Amino acid sequence: MSGWAGCLLSDALGGGKELWQDCPTLQFTSSCPDLGNCSPQSYLISPNCLPSYFTNAPPVPSPPLPPPQPPEQPAGAGTRCSKARSAAAGALQTLIAVERITVRNTIVSKTPILLSSFRLREWLLPITVVIQTIVFTLCVQTDTCVVLIFISLFLQVFIHNPHARGQRTNTNRMVQSNQDSDISLLNINQGITCLTSGVLNPQLGYDCLLVGTQTNLLAYDVYNNSDLFYREVSDGANAIVLGKLGDISPPLAIIGGNCALQGFDYEGNDRFWTVTGDNVRSLALCDFDDDGKTELLVGSEDFDIRVFKEDEIVAEMSETETVTALSPMNGSRFAYALANGTVGVYNKSARYWRIKSKNQAVSIHAFDLNSDGVCELITGWSNGKVDARSDRTGEVIFKDNFASSIAGLVEGDYRMDGSTQLICCSIDGEVRGYLPGGEEMKGNLMDTSAEQDLIRELSQKKQNLLLELKNYEENAKAESNTQLKDADGQRGVIPANTQLQTALSVNLGSDSQSAHVELCISTTNDTIIRAVLIFAEGIFEGESHVVHPSLQNLSGCVRVPLTPPKDVPVDLHIKAFVGYRNSTQFHVFELTRQLPRFSMYALSSPDSATEPLSFVNCTMNERPQRIIMWLNQSFLLPEDAEFQSAPFQVCFTSLRNAGQLCIKIKPGGEISINTDDIDLAGDIIQSMASFLAIEDLQVEADFPAYFEELRKVLVKVDEHHAVNQRLTADMAEHSNLIRSMLVQAEDARLLGDLKNMKTRYSELYDLNRDLINQYKIRCNNHTELLNNLKAVNQAIQRAGRLRVGKPKTQVISACRDAIRSNNFNTLFRIMRVGTASS
Repeated sequence: MSGWAGCLLSDALGGGKELWQDCPTLQFTSSCPDLGNCSPQSYLISPNCLPSYFTNAPPVPSPPLPPPQPPEQPAGAGTRCSKARSAAAGALQTLIAVERITVRNTIVSKTPILLSSFRLREWLLPITVVIQTIVFTLCVQTDTCVVLIFISLFLQVFIHNPHARGQRTNTNRMVQSNQDSDISLLNINQGITCLTSGVLNPQLGYDCLLVGTQTNLLAYDVYNNSDLFYREVSDGANAIVLGKLGDISPPLAIIGGNCALQGFDYEGNDRFWTVTGDNVRSLALCDFDDDGKTELLVGSEDFDIRVFKEDEIVAEMSETETVTALSPMNGSRFAYALANGTVGVYNKSARYWRIKSKNQAVSIHAFDLNSDGVCELITGWSNGKVDARSDRTGEVIFKDNFASSIAGLVEGDYRMDGSTQLICCSIDGEVRGYLPGGEEMKGNLMDTSAEQDLIRELSQKKQNLLLELKNYEENAKAESNTQLKDADGQRGVIPANTQLQTALSVNLGSDSQSAHVELCISTTNDTIIRAVLIFAEGIFEGESHVVHPSLQNLSGCVRVPLTPPKDVPVDLHIKAFVGYRNSTQFHVFELTRQLPRFSMYALSSPDSATEPLSFVNCTMNERPQRIIMWLNQSFLLPEDAEFQSAPFQVCFTSLRNAGQLCIKIKPGGEISINTDDIDLAGDIIQSMASFLAIEDLQVEADFPAYFEELRKVLVKVDEHHAVNQRLTADMAEHSNLIRSMLVQAEDARLLGDLKNMKTRYSELYDLNRDLINQYKIRCNNHTELLNNLKAVNQAIQRAGRLRVGKPKTQVISACRDAIRSNNFNTLFRIMRVGTASS
């Protein structure tokens, strides 16, 4: 809310009683000393008192309260506030003509102050507008214009600009309300999938609005109400981020879509393109490696977070669910949110912390809320909660609650008073702004004093000590009972040399159980394992698994089947309860064991199966002993497995689909990998290159079956493009025919020729039905086209993963050029040998 809102309120209230009577709960305790210098600490605004001409609905009555008495105005206040009178006539709307406003006296800020609150409901439409997301914080920021941008559930873009009242501008895209309010509607005429704002053209010096849809990207100058550019994006735009990437000089509008990333400069030129593993869901720019240049963070539906240094992947982190949000934090740290309610922070490739909630994290944002110079992680949840957590520990330092789910979190100098506020919006249109806490409250913003925190901490210690004392007393009692009754066996105490051992092995399965990796947990003496709790990401539903044997099956060994769905290394965090059969208390053993990356592949004899036809050949100048070290680290090999010096061959069988994998080590460093799974081949190449510290690697590869399927997909893509062009032409022709029929029908009506008019309108009805059917065909054709384009982009990404470093980047760029020129033979040659030249 603008700083002069208090001026308009006090001025209007002081000049008459009509508004006072309409708003019986209105309170104010200070008048405005000067226009633009008001700093109200809190506004609590209800949507119920919006005027009927604005909402097209009667206001909701509030319970009557006795009206408070206004304080006396200081001398000269009326004169100073008269500066706002010229604006007051048109300003008592949206944020001003409300039912309840509370303006408190200025106080010293100790906690984040609720700076302003208003609602975006029933603005411009007779129906309730539900906010889907708040996409912008400061969409346009100049010396005279600061606006908020919202997307409603009806896929409309609302532009809220309280700082330019009276400046009415209607264009083809932007339409202002008839009441000259702060709200304008931006016409996109397509379903909006993503939105952001920022400086795209440094020469202009102010922000522009970027709107992504399923097929296009619009860069819009809100300040001048004009399009900067409008580009078609065949892969769609699921996420968007704006900023500088690496050494690319101009800022880029980077969109993530159907397994592809694309960047445009301020003129709409395509300056960046690459592919990723799956559909993109979130993007962020962050200085990941502390080199002073920003890298691109990409979260996708395959649960991976990938880091791009321009068009080269420099790091990958696997998560347990779709990565729905990313946000840069301090330095090389960044925050992430998953679809299952997980929120956490990474420092480079290492996870700092994470928490999981039963609610979904809708939006995350970095903001220094406690004025300690370090940004906290602000999270908006689907249950309406907003919390701020330390980026180092994840500890909650501030929280607030909305009546409905959060739609978005942004920051900006909304009041244009030089201070940055955190702005939160809920889906029912409530918007709140927060100022950071004061300097004296660094590090702690919760509503408690230091004494209360100390009491709480000491009380927790007391409870822990009492529980520990109780356990000691029960142990002593158990030992006395043991001396009285030797027949009961030992209870409560286990030998001091008891150890917990773990072993991983491959189990080929049986008729009743499929093949899997088996984790064996055992003790070193006659103690038994009462229960086992295992935490592992991506293996168990809910990330944890409990084994609790029955009393009849208690033993000193527990076997747990594991079936990891992806070829990634996984840490198994194990807790085992160890004691005796008659124990009433158990000792807890904790340990961590890592599951190798390719644990789902069993060592097999080279003569047991047919060698796959597909292959990858490369040369690595490494000693065979180093390759053997990598094999032992990445696979579950029997203890008696021995390898001779080169040449030698190692064969594996997949526990998932019985596919064959053969790795041949030849003299001179030549390595051959035979498998029909191109994803597996790429994973092996990347794993070997990482272990052996290889920066650049070119290969020769051939996957006949996969390439044949890709050729069929490319043919389908051409067919879908042809169908789309034909349908577009037909719809254009029908549109012209509709105009002609409408003119003829109206002419017949004016001439009184009802028979001819009925005939024309009947033809119009049939034509409209045909257009609807064609639209459905176009939708189905577009969906199939997107699926096929996704397969093509994934094929390019897989071909790139067979290489490392510069050869990988060159293959991806050359593949795109080949697709642009529609040269399929060149495309397959590039995928095989890494270059288009013969």
